[in-house]
Amino acid sequence: MDHNSKESLLSAIDEQPKSTYVWHSKFEDRFRHHQHLKGQLTYVEGGVIFLYANDKSYFLPGRHYLWIPAGVAHHLEHRYRSAVVRNIYFAPDGLNQDPFFDRIGIYPVNNLLLEMLKYSELWNGNILPGSPQYDFLNTLKNILPDISKHPLPIVVPTTDNERLRPALQYIHQHLSEDLTLERIAAATGFSERTLSRVFLASLDISFFQYLKLVRITKAMEKLLESDLTISEIAYEVGYDSISSFSNTFFKMTGRRPSSFKALKTASLSTDEGITL
Repeated sequence: MDHNSKESLLSAIDEQPKSTYVWHSKFEDRFRHHQHLKGQLTYVEGGVIFLYANDKSYFLPGRHYLWIPAGVAHHLEHRYRSAVVRNIYFAPDGLNQDPFFDRIGIYPVNNLLLEMLKYSELWNGNILPGSPQYDFLNTLKNILPDISKHPLPIVVPTTDNERLRPALQYIHQHLSEDLTLERIAAATGFSERTLSRVFLASLDISFFQYLKLVRITKAMEKLLESDLTISEIAYEVGYDSISSFSNTFFKMTGRRPSSFKALKTASLSTDEGITL
């Protein structure tokens, strides 16, 4: 998709303020940082996506959907080729009835929502009020607060602080190694005290909290996008104890690594098996 086509699509989403806009596509293009007048639901069949918004990155794994409130500037980054991305944009009328619609969230997709999302592939573009399609999608929207009580709690802060960027890059490039504040400070020209202070000032979390978030996020990515064993993944993201990795993963995601890895199979089987 060329630049003009991307701009036309972004404009089309908000062209008719009262419509629900549906867009299914191959996710092969990266859009600029942008925002919509409508709330956005995104579900990915195959692959994983990262959302960048509010100086944070959000990991969207398989069998989960993403909600972006109206007016929130964002862009999505897809690290792997995916089958289909399903986007539904809802007019702001009615979105203020529940606080659910006011915050970014990533939530599991249950079987009911999955079937409704699959059924929406019958349509593309503006769906106008008064049509059966609009009523169907409005029902989908209205059930979201009731079926989405447990958001995925993994959010990695980002920053434009140029001083900190080499340290963040070093962490990502050496994730499997024994990373300490002392080692990263020496490698990037900081004192330990200064690096610790810059982490807190720029990211609002400590170095150790950031390192844990990055390791678990990378593990989630590998669990869904590779054929590595759980033990291999644990070592690749810097854990030398499988039990420590499993316990940390559970505390941060609410699932054991084996349960999370099963989402890959569940997503593939449901994506391929549902016909309506």
